Amino acid sequence: MDLDTIREVTVARGRADLAGVGGATGVLAGGTFLFSEPQPQLVRLIDITALGWPACTITTEGLEVAATCTLAQFADAAPGRELGGGARWRRWPGTALFAQACRALVASHKIWHSATVGGNVCLALPAGAVLGALVALDGVALVWAAGGGDRRIPLREFVIGPGLTVLRHGEVLRSIAIPERALLARTAFRKIALAPLGRSGAVVMGRRESGDRCVLTLTAATTRPVVLDFQLVPDDRAVAAALAEVDPALWFDDPHGAPDWRRHVAGLLAAEVAAELRAEPVGQP
Repeated sequence: MDLDTIREVTVARGRADLAGVGGATGVLAGGTFLFSEPQPQLVRLIDITALGWPACTITTEGLEVAATCTLAQFADAAPGRELGGGARWRRWPGTALFAQACRALVASHKIWHSATVGGNVCLALPAGAVLGALVALDGVALVWAAGGGDRRIPLREFVIGPGLTVLRHGEVLRSIAIPERALLARTAFRKIALAPLGRSGAVVMGRRESGDRCVLTLTAATTRPVVLDFQLVPDDRAVAAALAEVDPALWFDDPHGAPDWRRHVAGLLAAEVAAELRAEPVGQP
């Protein structure tokens, strides 16, 4: 779709070029959502794709995923694949969630090669499965603050409602850091939708660490990602008890599913995820 209100497009070459982001100035990366519907509030775009951020970088703490990493690059992340500089992925079973999350989105080949991880996170849509996967792996957002300085925000606290994040005026999401302890965890994934290619009605992702700590993350069924923490892999009763504590106002309501249906199917999926994690032996890969 043509954005006929845009009067200027600036290609950012450095951090200083991001000045003015917010309000009538939007960030352009993949642009798959930006150009999907009118954006009458915008008159200027700042293109961040020329900043040259590596899609994924192995760090001493784990993995850093750039905001400009495309869904195709994210889904391709798997142990043994080449990374920038000739490095190889470590044996991280948690990366299995990357491709599963991308497949949960209704997207064409073109979208996969244009849409970005940062866009999926910042759109803060309930059905944002990539956002859900990064929350499920204890991702932490690195945010470039206006005027310099950085903020680090746990992704479980980043989204506060449909389309709403804690980003302040002038801030830009730079990357998401995933700790190695989460990447070493065993994971399980479940999704349900009203139609085979329909938008997700509920998505549940689970993570079991070597010490048997277990985390279940709900998305699509709720207005923002909901994280349920357990000291041990829960049984069905523990899962049901945790779900009963979820604020009723968080269950999402739209044409893709009513709140009572979403709550019910999320409970079924969460029980399946926990059962799969209970059956998996845990050890260092």
